[in-house]
Amino acid sequence: MTVFKRFGALAAVFMLSSTAFAGEITINSDHSDPVPKKAMEELIADFQKAHPDITVKWNNFDHEGYKSAIRNFLTADAPDVAAWYAGNRMEPFVKAGLFEDVTDVWTKNGLDDQLKSAAPSMTIDGKKWGVPYTYYQWGIYYRKDIFAEKGIQPPKTWAEFLAACKTLKDAGITPITIGTKALWPTGGWFDYLDLRVNGYEFHMELTSGKVPYTDPRVKAVFEKWAELVKPGYFIDNHAAIDWQDAIPQMVQGKAAMYLMGNFAVATMKSGGLKDEQIGFLQFPEITPGIPFSEEAPTDTFHIPAGAKNKEDAKTFLAYLASPEAQGKMNATLGQLPVNNKAEKPADPFLQAGFQMLSNAHALAQFYDRDAPADMAKAGMEGFQEFMVKPDKIDQILARLEKVRARAYK
Repeated sequence: MTVFKRFGALAAVFMLSSTAFAGEITINSDHSDPVPKKAMEELIADFQKAHPDITVKWNNFDHEGYKSAIRNFLTADAPDVAAWYAGNRMEPFVKAGLFEDVTDVWTKNGLDDQLKSAAPSMTIDGKKWGVPYTYYQWGIYYRKDIFAEKGIQPPKTWAEFLAACKTLKDAGITPITIGTKALWPTGGWFDYLDLRVNGYEFHMELTSGKVPYTDPRVKAVFEKWAELVKPGYFIDNHAAIDWQDAIPQMVQGKAAMYLMGNFAVATMKSGGLKDEQIGFLQFPEITPGIPFSEEAPTDTFHIPAGAKNKEDAKTFLAYLASPEAQGKMNATLGQLPVNNKAEKPADPFLQAGFQMLSNAHALAQFYDRDAPADMAKAGMEGFQEFMVKPDKIDQILARLEKVRARAYK
């Protein structure tokens, strides 16, 4: 636990008690790794400089411990502010009455415009339930030099994407690298295909359990996926390797594209690729007219319904939402500010992500965040199996439907 104090030793004694008083807020979060911890320390110190009448007590948990503890402390001894995630990960706490409606914070501070792309994933029943402060982009990273050598323009449509894959395959280069041993990279492919085939609203209905996996619209997603799997556009033996082990294929020029989060760029560079060899492109359009939504896992802060000092907690959320706070915090994190008025990052890949996400229709949180744990595990097992045995589509979807019937009760 870290205590930030402004009122001297006597105040610190009161701060360590469980009874809140005016001018004090307690924050619970899971910023235990060194970089996020530093970012939080800077944020809290800057907030207290801007609001010297508010003292912050910060309880910092490890990630797994926090996941286990949050429901208990929200119901038993709620802090004033709690860290969590957007979208369907937020919904159970909203439905259980454990998060406070903070629509007034959004309205008062113009956040519907500044946090526009994340607004759908923070909205339930027409109300806002927290404030997003950081995210990072997913997209297709590709070998710019190989594309140039083969005369390939970065594809914007599915037809162009398939044509690029065929050109690469015909040249003896595997179009797409991936490692599915840990399952979760398959979730990125399923999410993006569903977002482009059926759209964000349908994808959220599916991952919240409202649509059967046997629905023809879900099968249509796998049929598009099969257009990549059956011609051999993914590397062989992907089920035997992790995501990092898929990168040497790209570094060595044996594969040309990788759908992955921006965190993969550092591994590509440490493997030997230079900035000028790496390109970034938005996942191409599949169904014309469906607005582009993106995969962008988003971290958030919320006010628990049982908070003791909601007014000062709202002051903290408003500060957290500001362009200045988000710009500085994300410069430390090496991620992207959600606020579209924040200073653009200097890194070229983060710049591309900032532009793309700031203009997105909406943001998905990734399959294993948007779906409950049992569904996510079964779903990604099914995705991996499909990538190895695409003809088993009907059996896989029937099995996932049985899991859906259990997982959302």
